[in-house]
Amino acid sequence: MKKKNSIQKYISGSIALVLLLLGMYSCNEDVLDETPLDFISTTNAFNSPDDVEMGVVGLYSLGRDWYSAINEKYMFVFTALGTDLAYFGEDPAGGYMSNWDTDITPTSDLPERFWTKAFDLVYQSNTVIAGIENLEWNNEEKKNMYLAEALFFRAFNYRILVTLYGDVPLVIEPIATPKTDFVRAPKADIYKLMEEDFAFAADKLPVNGQEAAAGRLTQGAAWHMLSETYLAQNKYQLAVDAATHVINDYGYDLMRERFGSQPNLFGSENVYFDLFTKENHNLGSNKEAIWVIQNDPDVTGGGFYAGERGYGCAYYRMGNTPDGYKAFLGDINNGSYTGYSDTLGRPVGWSRPTNYTAYNIWKSDWDNDYRNAEACIKRHFYFNNPNSAYDGMEIDWSLYESRSSVFKDTTQYIYPYFMKAAAPNDHYTDLSRAGGGVNHKDVYAIRLAETYLLRAEAYLGLKQPGKAADDINEVRKRSNATPISAGDVTIDYILDERARELYTEEWRMLTLMRLGKLVERVSAYNNNPGNPGLSIQDYQNLWPIPQTEIDLNTGGVLEQNPGYE
Repeated sequence: MKKKNSIQKYISGSIALVLLLLGMYSCNEDVLDETPLDFISTTNAFNSPDDVEMGVVGLYSLGRDWYSAINEKYMFVFTALGTDLAYFGEDPAGGYMSNWDTDITPTSDLPERFWTKAFDLVYQSNTVIAGIENLEWNNEEKKNMYLAEALFFRAFNYRILVTLYGDVPLVIEPIATPKTDFVRAPKADIYKLMEEDFAFAADKLPVNGQEAAAGRLTQGAAWHMLSETYLAQNKYQLAVDAATHVINDYGYDLMRERFGSQPNLFGSENVYFDLFTKENHNLGSNKEAIWVIQNDPDVTGGGFYAGERGYGCAYYRMGNTPDGYKAFLGDINNGSYTGYSDTLGRPVGWSRPTNYTAYNIWKSDWDNDYRNAEACIKRHFYFNNPNSAYDGMEIDWSLYESRSSVFKDTTQYIYPYFMKAAAPNDHYTDLSRAGGGVNHKDVYAIRLAETYLLRAEAYLGLKQPGKAADDINEVRKRSNATPISAGDVTIDYILDERARELYTEEWRMLTLMRLGKLVERVSAYNNNPGNPGLSIQDYQNLWPIPQTEIDLNTGGVLEQNPGYE
């Protein structure tokens, strides 16, 4: 197994530096405009390679928020909510991303929060970059490795900004004095910077297997992101070339045989299940993992994964059996039942998959595709109370004469639960540390299956559907899905395959925006019963520039995106 504790021990040590850097901003002030009285400069924050190490690992810690923060719900907005894949099950009519017309406006919360978070990480990256450049080094290779990591994080967060907002300010140096004259740089300039940053990272990062610790970036991750960056600009051959580097040059491979900690659970065939079993993400035998976000509950600042809380259905909230007993007794604590169970993570039901995600994309291969197996998508739930005559029977709403919660029965309480987000029966028994809808699985940020699908998209752009089908079939065959032909390949089919393979992993919001397909597919596939189609408008393939940014930028003009004026 690859080392896991190295990066985590540095994360805990870097918290002080992270907080110091974050202290440069007040929580209610504009991230671009405010300069603190106790400004930290690159000359006094980075005095040694050890300081640089702490600063770089601080970027990993801050970047992990995109994958784990519960209250901010960053992860769920990126992966599913507001897209074709899911709606807010806890409150379909008024919850997160249930209405684009009211949730995504110049004065609403989400656009400002994401803008601030992404620019904060751009700023932190610039601070570390400048600190690296200002320090005298005896080891040029080490300097370039740290520089590559910081440049990767800058480009990674500009990827978020340019996709969500279009033209955005181009900031490549730390801001040492108050600045209120930002202008929006053309997307082409942002992509040029991203290409340069990712290309440097692809050259100077360690190769796969040589990284200092699990979770540290490697050349393969940079080539993968470079491929997507080229795709965003319709540079299809360059995208193919970049993805091919990942597929051919670093020893990665799709996992085709059972592996890891539970290789015989649920039969001998479903290797897809193994990819998401806790502790398997970082195994040296896992050749598919390219970049894994690290979570470790036993280390200060070790992180967590809120997948169960968000993606799982709140089955334990459904109330009583048809004969009046609690449907689930729950766990026993201090001799009495808690009323809930942590075996599946005490989920809330934030990200309820649409019918497209839960049913439609599986129809043609329902019984063949391992990704649709019960081990991967839990579709059957059972009453669990020995006092009831229904104990052990499958929950079926037709067993009830009537229910007052018909709406929530299928939007929050019982729906297909994608088990890749869960860690069944693997939670702390200490209730002060357990549950709450979080577990401590690691999380794939980049997996080789997605690289194949990126290259398939590039081949389609080059009008080579046969090669695109070959790449898609590499992914499908691993899961026993029926191969497709060149004539089947369209951009919508690739999006379907991404949903089958990458739900809960890919940042679907960015994928659809990059392709200009967001409005079309949300309107067609988001069957939120409280607001079908989510009231998305034709102009909303971009988010608005936050009005606070426009108002505070008194020395320049930040034009608003069309439709939001």
